Amino acid sequence: QVPVAHCFGPPGHYKRKFCTVCRKSLESPAFRCEVCELHVHTDCILFACSDCRQCHQDGHQDHDTYHHHWREGNLSSGARCEVCKKTCGSSEVLSGMRCEWCGILAHAACYIIVTPECTFGRLRNMILPPSCVQLFSRNFSKLHCFRISENLQTEADEDDDVDGSTQGSAKDVQISTDSSKQTLKIFDGNDAVKRNQFRLISVPRIAKNEEVVEAALRAYYINDDQQEYELQTFTQQALLSDDVINRNDAAEDSNLCSVFRESVPEAWIIRAKPKDEEVIRIYPAWLKVGMAYVSLRVNKDSTTQTVIKEVLPLLGRQTECTQNFKLVEVLMGSKQVQRMVLDNQELILNRVKDIRKTSVRQMNQTRFYVMENSKSIVRVNLFVGGLPPQLSPEEYTNILKDELAIKTNVVSVSHVYQAQGAVVLEISCFYEAERIYMLVKDTTVNDKPLNAVVIPEVMASKIPQNCCPLLVFVNPKSGGLKGRDLLYSFRKLLNPHQVFELTNGGPLPGFHTFSKVPSFRVLVCGGDGTVGWVLGALEEIRYKLVCSEPSVAILPLGTGNDLGRVLRWGAGYSGEDPYSILVSVDEADDVLMDRWTILLDAEEPSEGAENGIAEPEPPKIVQMNNYCGLGIDAELSLDFHHAREEEPGKFNSRFHNKGVYVKVGLQKISHTRNLHKDIKLQVDQHEVELPSIEGLIFINIPSWGSGADLWGSESDNRFEKPRIDDGLLEVVGVTGVVHMGQVQGGFRSGIRIAQGSYFRVTLLKPIPVQVDGEPWIQAPGQIIISAAGPKVHMLKKSKQKQKK
Repeated sequence: QVPVAHCFGPPGHYKRKFCTVCRKSLESPAFRCEVCELHVHTDCILFACSDCRQCHQDGHQDHDTYHHHWREGNLSSGARCEVCKKTCGSSEVLSGMRCEWCGILAHAACYIIVTPECTFGRLRNMILPPSCVQLFSRNFSKLHCFRISENLQTEADEDDDVDGSTQGSAKDVQISTDSSKQTLKIFDGNDAVKRNQFRLISVPRIAKNEEVVEAALRAYYINDDQQEYELQTFTQQALLSDDVINRNDAAEDSNLCSVFRESVPEAWIIRAKPKDEEVIRIYPAWLKVGMAYVSLRVNKDSTTQTVIKEVLPLLGRQTECTQNFKLVEVLMGSKQVQRMVLDNQELILNRVKDIRKTSVRQMNQTRFYVMENSKSIVRVNLFVGGLPPQLSPEEYTNILKDELAIKTNVVSVSHVYQAQGAVVLEISCFYEAERIYMLVKDTTVNDKPLNAVVIPEVMASKIPQNCCPLLVFVNPKSGGLKGRDLLYSFRKLLNPHQVFELTNGGPLPGFHTFSKVPSFRVLVCGGDGTVGWVLGALEEIRYKLVCSEPSVAILPLGTGNDLGRVLRWGAGYSGEDPYSILVSVDEADDVLMDRWTILLDAEEPSEGAENGIAEPEPPKIVQMNNYCGLGIDAELSLDFHHAREEEPGKFNSRFHNKGVYVKVGLQKISHTRNLHKDIKLQVDQHEVELPSIEGLIFINIPSWGSGADLWGSESDNRFEKPRIDDGLLEVVGVTGVVHMGQVQGGFRSGIRIAQGSYFRVTLLKPIPVQVDGEPWIQAPGQIIISAAGPKVHMLKKSKQKQKK
């Protein structure tokens, strides 16, 4: 398997899960990989194996077939084995295997007979195949590559793990009060000594040498032969000098006597006994030779060159020139996989000794690969947003030169999104890419912070014919903060490269990544405002997409979720299984929906201007999907909005949000306003007389204010039956808060006023206005509502039960 580092998010509490290193349950805060289902204790993280899913190519390999990616344990109790059909989950121990791509489950004994090739399972048409994604990710951490926002806790990097490993191991080894036992500090090499990073072991006072060595190796999860290792003691002074006194070379037969004589040393260090020759394993990197590795005996004269010479015939490459190959040392650290090409004259035995001296554990995580020399082209794509809009490519290049000192010989602007003030940089040097990425985080232009996102390259020509990958946008701030769990679930079920967090650069990085994909669908997880945001971005960038009209599905996370209700996605997400949501999206029906453009043109000069002379406000253009309200409806929205801005922490449940709406409404019951005297309405060029009302609402969908039917269901000869794709808007009036409450309760409907496709509203005084839940006070002037561009393709949940 190609070693791939894990992607650990901030530590959290995970119930009924087991650590894959020490196999004990996770009671204290622990880490989980955000891409595969690996769970580990804080102090076991250093021993985790780099066996995460491989979600993209990074210029080394060219797989087209994919094998199952097996991960052990943490299966639900109802899990059934694919092979023998018996249950294979357990809540008591780590048991059973699961493929991280297709999700099939099997016993540890049965999974070996499952055919190795993975078909990606039920979701295969929605998964972006890893062989189609290319990302040169050498210096970027996995969190950067998958655009996972780093919490402050994640900054606790390797150095904090040092303390973690010390405390954690102390916890595992109860400091024994038993006088026949004693506790020892064990270091695994010079690196651990420098960092003061040790594991504790508890052994009998009269233990033999090999018993102590065995316990020390076990503490570091090293399963080599204990005969090849020895323990050396050192005192505090020895920590400072490299000359560590070796006490095990005592002349007498040390196996018979106890290790500990008069004084108990402060600590011990595991060392490999020196050897004149060793057997090392050489892995054929992506040479497709059908064997995992070849074992090779090396002695003190063996160099990199001689090793390559000996290995090639064993791999069936004897005819090839050794100059075309290189030997690469790969350290499979849990957080990063590091590769280093060895010099041709390097003495291999010395190299192995050096690594073991530094850390015995590190030697355990190091492999040697023989690889073909290839001129790899470096191409890192970086999306930079937050720049001033509507500038030319040259002006953007100049801003980046001034602010980030970009080197134009290795950095070029490959795409410009002028309306959004964003560019995509193509960088042909890893260090420059990393420097720019880090610098952007602390840079502001015109008082606006810039943001950078590492973008993968999707090779559209490789996408299978019937594959229609799903582009997922999640707004983690919507509806009760369920977003973080959804982000994790979707990254795990799909390819993480198709899941985008909207707080990290908005929808544009996602659409740019998918711009060459011939056919894709979109899933938006958020409230109606989030859906509007994504549809607006799609409208602006549509002409740059190969698939210019992707269908959009909704997972409602907000408070109102009217559009989600109309399209049968429900009133709000309440913890359903993300897998079944994806299946529903796959089976959903394509429907069309009208969108509307609202032009707000304030004619009166705004008040409070200097010297009484003021510029009129420039016209404002807003897109509308659901409804637009003037008057009391918008006023309540505005009060709610202000309350939420004052104390955002309290607004994390739909129930609380609705309670605040009711409270705000009750305060306005006694108010009477004469909205019909303050506005004039023209529908399709005809003046319409307004009845006595307090609120005027234009509705595009048959759901308003969290699911109420404002238009009503009774038939009416004057108007056509409303539909979301008929090119018409319905205009309804409400007489006040009480009337709105009756509509919400389903006792009444609104007052039907008109139906049409072009509207002009004249405001005679400042009036609260809200569009899709976004409220503000609009100055006197004109409001024009007309159909916007082409209708959008939405996905409506199918009525049929899901096929099992």
